[in-house]
Amino acid sequence: MLTSIAISNFAIVESLELEFKQGMTVISGETGAGKSIMVDALSLCLGDRTDAGVVRHGEKKADISASFDIQDYPHVYQWLEERDLEQEQNCILRRVISKEGRSKAYINGRPCTLSDLKEVGGQLVDIHGQHEHQSLLKKHAQRQQLDEYGQLTELSKQVQQQYAVWRQLKEELFAKQNQSAEQEAKVQLLSYQAQELEQLDLKEGEIESLEQEQTFLSNIADSQVKAYQASNLLADNEEGSICSLLNQAIHSASQINPPTQELESALEMMNAALIQAQEATDSLRHYQDTLEQDPERLTSVENRLSDIYDTARRHKCLPDTLISLRESVEEELSKLQGGEESLEALKEKEELAYEKLTALATNLTEQRISTKDELAKKVEEQIHGLGMPHARFYIQCQPLNQVTANGFEDIEYMIASNPGQPAQPLRKVASGGELSRISLGIQVVTAHTSTIPTLVFDEVDVGISGGIAEVVGRMLRSVGQRGQVFSVTHLAQVAAQGHQHLQVSKKVINEATSSEVKVLKEQDRTQEIARLLGGLELTEQTLAHAREMLSNVQLQ
Repeated sequence: MLTSIAISNFAIVESLELEFKQGMTVISGETGAGKSIMVDALSLCLGDRTDAGVVRHGEKKADISASFDIQDYPHVYQWLEERDLEQEQNCILRRVISKEGRSKAYINGRPCTLSDLKEVGGQLVDIHGQHEHQSLLKKHAQRQQLDEYGQLTELSKQVQQQYAVWRQLKEELFAKQNQSAEQEAKVQLLSYQAQELEQLDLKEGEIESLEQEQTFLSNIADSQVKAYQASNLLADNEEGSICSLLNQAIHSASQINPPTQELESALEMMNAALIQAQEATDSLRHYQDTLEQDPERLTSVENRLSDIYDTARRHKCLPDTLISLRESVEEELSKLQGGEESLEALKEKEELAYEKLTALATNLTEQRISTKDELAKKVEEQIHGLGMPHARFYIQCQPLNQVTANGFEDIEYMIASNPGQPAQPLRKVASGGELSRISLGIQVVTAHTSTIPTLVFDEVDVGISGGIAEVVGRMLRSVGQRGQVFSVTHLAQVAAQGHQHLQVSKKVINEATSSEVKVLKEQDRTQEIARLLGGLELTEQTLAHAREMLSNVQLQ
């Protein structure tokens, strides 16, 4: 519930801090004093749109904070926890509006989006304005209210979500059933490309291997000549080969006397060089034996490479990307050629989605039908007590030809104000007074089943007076006994029913106007009730009447 509110530089409020209790809190005051300013400020904390005009004249910004105790509302705590915004059992909503019209929103001291502020605010406070009946004239608001009363909001949401799934599948199915000639041409092109790439059957690493083999086969003759020349220089030339010259050098060096360590080292290196030269000669001779020209294989390799390069040019890609191209062409072709199979699969998915949708919508219809009569009966009882004893209230569920996102039926509130008159839609009722009473009756009934901790009624009793006003007050008090209710009112009969009474007044200091809010005690409250009864001039009679009204409330 709402535990406190702090308002700074908002409209004609300079600075205001209030703490609230459970039960029914009444807010009264003279016309123009700013009774609804607190409601307007709270609305901004709940995510309503704003503009620069709300900032107090001469100030840079308006700042509003509302604190809530959520220990008995785990769904709100869970919402905060999912977004890492939890703070023990409290929820503090804050809104700052600059004089330029920019605004910032905070939840538990952390910046947030306006949509988040609105979402969590909708779980904490429900505000019923004096023009609330205008929204109740709309069918979608009536349907939403019926679903909320019957705790069908989640089921209704499931119907909407499933309807969206079904519609998307239906559109996909329609598009696939009307495949264009352009797509058919694409299938033919892809089929030709896939066949060509399949015939080529290029393997991973094949191009590099073929190019290396082509280089080898093309250079065999030249390799044979150079290998012969190298081996001849090493050993095959008896007179001037390296091996012959090394033997002569070793023989000459070995004749030197006396032998020294340096000479021994030189002889070792020359012997090692001779051994390596002989081994190199053997390797070259073995390599020469492997060199054999193969014109047929060379032609085969060159033809294979030519096929690969030509295919790459036709497909306007690099040769080494032909393998990935084949995979992508086959994948795309598989999707298109599998159209008949995909069409059947998609058709089956669409039918299953529709079956699920109709099952959910049928369940929703059944529960709406069982809920509507209960709600209608309770609303009718309320409006009978509001000076419409012969009125009959109905909720019509008109079947539709096909399922919609909102189910199988069209919901509409119906009213017959007088005996013998046929019921007609609520939107066609001409009397504004009747609309106010019916709207108030609906709001009171639905408030009893609301999961929202704080309910605000902003002058919903306009156009009501006398004994009916007392009934309205009792209605609001009974709702407050189950939770927390705020009522902005100008009626003494309603104000007397409050558990807590706040008086709003206006003062002018140094030509600056501001609002003040005072928590009324017994004597002050008696005077305020008397003022509501008889105006500014308080008489002993109005004071006595006020004391009697407050005393009667205590005895209830």
